[in-house]
Amino acid sequence: MQVIGVPDVKYGEELMAWVKLRAGAELTGEQLRAFCHGKIATFKIPHYWKFVESFPMTVNGKVQKYKMREMAVEELKLQVAANIKTA
Repeated sequence: MQVIGVPDVKYGEELMAWVKLRAGAELTGEQLRAFCHGKIATFKIPHYWKFVESFPMTVNGKVQKYKMREMAVEELKLQVAANIKTA
């Protein structure tokens, strides 16, 4: 699992988790949210969940979180929030 920040109009940023499940496993974002509830602070529970087969990687095998953020902004249509200047 990888967690990134995506733009949000109200808070500036919200959490998004990219989850790579093991073969044959089935899980939903609501199940993960329910599991996290009571175990971690509510502001640390991701608002968005995306289930993927693989993460964007560099040739050295590192996860490219900036690409994940770009893809998330595109898929979730958060361009307006991404253009807001904070600080």
